[in-house]
Amino acid sequence: MAARIATSPKQTFPEDMDAPWRSESWLAPRLVALTLVAIVFSLLTERFGFPQSLTLALNILAYVSGGFYGARSALESLRVGKIDVDLLMILAALGAAFIGQWHEGAVLLFLFSLSNVMQDYAIGRSRRAIRKLFAHYPEMAKVKHGDNVSQVLISAIRIDDIVLIEPGERIPIDGQVVAGASAIDESPITGESIPVDKIAGDQVYAGTLNKQGMLDVRALRSAENTTLSRIIKLVEEAQDSQAPTQRFLDRFEQAYAKAIILGVLLFIILPPALGLSDFQSNFYRAMVLMTVASPCALVISVPSAFISAIAAAARRGLLFKGSASLEELACVKAVAFDKTGTLTRGQPRVTDVVAVPPFSQADVIRTAAAVEARSEHPLAKAIVDHAKLMAPLPAPPKEFEAIAGQGVRAQLGEHIVRVGRPAGIQLASHMPATLKQRQTELEEQGKTVVAIARDEVCLGLIALADECRAEAATLIESLMRQGITVVMLTGDNERVARSIARQVGISRVYAGLLPDEKAQIVTKLRREQGSVAMVGDGINDAPALAVADIGIAMGGAGTDVALETADVALMGDRLERLQEAIHLSGRARQVVQQNIIFSLAVIALLILGVFALELPLPLGVLGHEGSTVIVVLNGLLSLLIIPSLQRARSSGESSAETAYSPIPRRDPVV
Repeated sequence: MAARIATSPKQTFPEDMDAPWRSESWLAPRLVALTLVAIVFSLLTERFGFPQSLTLALNILAYVSGGFYGARSALESLRVGKIDVDLLMILAALGAAFIGQWHEGAVLLFLFSLSNVMQDYAIGRSRRAIRKLFAHYPEMAKVKHGDNVSQVLISAIRIDDIVLIEPGERIPIDGQVVAGASAIDESPITGESIPVDKIAGDQVYAGTLNKQGMLDVRALRSAENTTLSRIIKLVEEAQDSQAPTQRFLDRFEQAYAKAIILGVLLFIILPPALGLSDFQSNFYRAMVLMTVASPCALVISVPSAFISAIAAAARRGLLFKGSASLEELACVKAVAFDKTGTLTRGQPRVTDVVAVPPFSQADVIRTAAAVEARSEHPLAKAIVDHAKLMAPLPAPPKEFEAIAGQGVRAQLGEHIVRVGRPAGIQLASHMPATLKQRQTELEEQGKTVVAIARDEVCLGLIALADECRAEAATLIESLMRQGITVVMLTGDNERVARSIARQVGISRVYAGLLPDEKAQIVTKLRREQGSVAMVGDGINDAPALAVADIGIAMGGAGTDVALETADVALMGDRLERLQEAIHLSGRARQVVQQNIIFSLAVIALLILGVFALELPLPLGVLGHEGSTVIVVLNGLLSLLIIPSLQRARSSGESSAETAYSPIPRRDPVV
C-alpha cells in the first residue's frame, strides 16, 4: 500500500480505498433497522393472536437481516481456519430458534450486528483521512527548459528540474528557490500560521502555498519522496497497525468461541453415550447451555458503557472516534502538544507598538493600517484589526505595491509609506539605537517585528505574536499534578517555541521539527514513558497523531486530516476539555471493568445452574437477558444520566444548557 502511494501520489490512489465499507453501504444500516422492526412486529403478532405463520415469517426475516453480516464473517473466518464470536452468535441464535425462543436469538443478532456496524463505520472514516491529504497535491506542474515552459504530471518531475511556481499555486515538490521572492504558506507542513518569506537559496516543501511572487524552484526530490508523501505513508502505516488490546481481544474471541462450541458438543454427545440421560432431554439442556453461555451480556457490556460515555462526552464538546480511544486515554503517561493552533490560537495579533518621538503610537498603528488595508497578508489583517479598535482608518492609499520578501509600499497623501521587515525598509538615516535595542528585545520574546517608515524616516515598530490560549497554562499545570509528562512539539524556531513554553509552563520543548520528526519524537516518548497522547490541529501533525497511542485534534480550527486521523476531537477549540476527556475515560474504564466482571459472573452462575439445578430455559433466558439489561443500565446511569443531573444541579438550568451544547461557543479573539 505504501509503495503505491509513494510512486504515484494522486493519479493512482489505491482503488481499495473506495471500496464500500459495510457500515457505509446503503444495505448495512437498513438491515439493522429491518431487524429491529421485524422483532417488534413479531412480538406484536404473537401478543395479539395473529397467525403463527406470520410470526414465524417475521422471525425468519429478523434472523436473515440481523445475521447476514455475522454469518458472512463467520464463513470467511472458517475458510481460513478461525472460529470466532461471529460463529458463536449465529449458533446461539439458531439454538434459541431450535428450542422455540426466536425472539431471544433475534435480539442477540440485532445487538451484535449493530455493534459491528458502528465499529466498521469508524474504520471507514479513518480510511478516508488518507484521501484528504491529496488535496494538497497539484496534479500538474510547469517545468522550465531554457525559455520554454511545459506542463507535466508531477510524477514526471525529475531531480534538478526547474519548476515555475506562480502566485496562488501549490508547490508540487520539495525544492530550493533559485530565482524570485515570495511569501509561502507552510502551514500544511510546519503548522505555522504566518507565511514565511522565501528568496533564492531557501528551501520549499511540496503541498505548501505560494502567496504572492513568482518563483523558480529546483527540484531536490522526486514526487514520491516529498515531505508530504512521507506524511501520507506514515499515516497509512500507523492506521493499518493493530493495537495490542485489539490483538488480545482477537485471540480471546477465538478461544472463547472454541471452548463454548466444544463444550456444548461434548454435552450433547457424552451423557447419552454414557447412559446418563436420554438424547431428547439432554439436547434440551444443551440448548439451554448454548443460550446461557452465549456472551450477549459480555459482548454488550463494553460497547454499552463506551457508547454512554461517548454520548456524555459529545454533550460536553468531546468527540471520540470509538471505544478504543476512549479506553486508551485513561492510560496516558505523557501528552505532546503542538504549538500553533493548539497551545496558541493560530492567529497573529498586535502585542506592542513602539513610536519614535514626536510620533505617537496612534500615528504608527493608523499609518501602518492605512497601507496594509489593501494587503492580504495575515500580519496586515492583524494590524488593520488592531487599528480599527482605536479609531477609524484614514483614506486608502492612492498607490499600493507589494514587494515580495520586503513588505508593502503605498502613497498616503503626499507621503510614501513603507511597512515591512526592518531590514527591508530603506531609511534616510539609521534606526535610533534605542529603537534597534527595542526591536532586539521584541524578537527575543519570539515576536515578529515590522517597521513603518514615511518618506524614508522611521515612525516606529509594531510587534505581533500568536496569542496563547487562556486555558493552556491551567491545563498544563493540572496534567503535571497528575504525574503526566508534558512536552511541546513545533515546527517553529527555538526562540518562539521557548517563549510560548514559558507562558504555558512547559519545560520540555522540541522546536524546528518537520512532520516526520514530530512522529519520531512521539515514538521516542512511547519508549520512555509508555502511553502517549498527541494534541494537534494541522496536516503537519497527522503523522504524530497517527503514531501516538491516542491522537487528539482541535475540532474548530483543526484541518480535516487532523480531525480524521485523530482519535478524539475537542470541538469548539476548547483545549480545557482535554482534562474532562481524561476524567471521563477513567470513569468509563471503571464501568467497563464492573460490567465485564458482572457479566462473566452471571454466565458462570447460569452455566452452574444448568448442571447443578437443571435450570429451565425460561429462567436461563431471564438471567441472560437480565444481565444484559443491567450492564446497559449501569453504563447509562454511571456515565450519562447521573453526571448530567449533577451538572444540572450545580450549574442551574440556563448554564446547563450552555454546558451541554455539542459545539461550545468560541471565545472572542481581539
